Amino acid sequence: PIERYKARLVAKGYTQIEGLDYSETFAPVAKLTTVRCLLAVAAQRHWPLHQVDVQNAFLDGDLDEEVFMSPPPGLRRQGENLVCRLHKSLYGLKQASRQWFSKFSQAIQLVGFKQSTADYSLFTCTTAHSITVVLIYVDDMIITGNNHEAIQRLKQFLHHQFRIKELGPLKYFLGIEVARSQQGISISQRKYVLDILDDVGLLGACPVDFPMEQDLKLRPTDGELLNDPTRYRRIVGRLIYLTITRPDITFSVQNLSQFMNQPRKPHLEAAMRVLKYLKGTPGQGLFFPSTDALQLSGYCDASWASCLTTRRSVTGYCVFLGKSLISWKTKKQHTVSRSSAEAEYRSMAAITCELTWLRYLLQDLQVSHAAPAHVYCDNKAALHIAANPVFHERTKHIELDCHLVREKLHSGMIATRFTPSKHQLADIFTKALGKASFHSLLSKLGIQNIHAPT
Repeated sequence: PIERYKARLVAKGYTQIEGLDYSETFAPVAKLTTVRCLLAVAAQRHWPLHQVDVQNAFLDGDLDEEVFMSPPPGLRRQGENLVCRLHKSLYGLKQASRQWFSKFSQAIQLVGFKQSTADYSLFTCTTAHSITVVLIYVDDMIITGNNHEAIQRLKQFLHHQFRIKELGPLKYFLGIEVARSQQGISISQRKYVLDILDDVGLLGACPVDFPMEQDLKLRPTDGELLNDPTRYRRIVGRLIYLTITRPDITFSVQNLSQFMNQPRKPHLEAAMRVLKYLKGTPGQGLFFPSTDALQLSGYCDASWASCLTTRRSVTGYCVFLGKSLISWKTKKQHTVSRSSAEAEYRSMAAITCELTWLRYLLQDLQVSHAAPAHVYCDNKAALHIAANPVFHERTKHIELDCHLVREKLHSGMIATRFTPSKHQLADIFTKALGKASFHSLLSKLGIQNIHAPT
């Protein structure tokens, strides 16, 4: 049955001229690492999670510029040559999302909320005995905290200011399915995976056990060019969004995304293999346990000179809050490393930056973190470089910003630890692994499939 009919007046934003009727268009949205971090904290502290949607959010934004619009058909009389001046940021305008966020952030700060400097989309209100948290992504909001009355007061204020629609407990947010039990919170993108498989026509395909063949070497010039590259780009673009809850395909997607400009047949075949892997595990996702200490730790690794074209190394790291995996990355390094130790040291610098930012984020969520965050690396030479500044010949060419590892180590913010390569969890983010080692690491990363038969 039809719930309601809705007509929306939309402006032709593509006709706007920069500097004349709009200046800035960027609007902050919640970082997905922040979403995972908030869910992990809420699971451990047993905070309720509420979802709220703002109705016609963009119409609440006030325009700073003079914007004129022709009246829509039906409101224009024959022979008239009138225009409308807009006072509100209509849908379709370049600056609409920015003006809405500006209006929202001003309103919520008037009632005692503080905007986080770690993530501008996070707002917190703390008192002696309570904390209320709001995380906003355009017009979708997650509200949580340890005080039920404070949450209800906030909802009443938002409804009075903007007209909101309460969606109840958090279950589906930005395509992420959220399931909660006494054991913790599980997130996945099962519906999104099935939609991709249906769109590509692989719902009946035979699944495979791991996403990328172990010895596969993809090059930009191998194989024949695809007649229609848009299909490949569409698949990889959708897979990139899927890595929000699927760290197991992160390395494969990073590899495939390097060939978006001129995709070839071997690249499409590799992408199809990733989809066949997803066919076997559509409901797989992350699990945030409710009985856990909120202590940061991380694993960093690098695959030295693994890019066959540029001979650059690949950085891989993952960060845990207790046993909850909240952040990870696979990225090709910007410069060529002269040794594996240098490549590993660069990956250590990358995870140090992430841990520094996460500590600021946790402070805003009132999570104290006095102990240093443990960083596990499987390269002893890189650990020596971080601890000892005397290796001049081996480190004099490394950019100065990489040496923040040494600074954070001496300040006590991080503590480095050696781990054997077989226990290096970040290995899954730097190379394609075989079936046995791939599934062994999956279980240690906290990746579960709640839809799998018991």
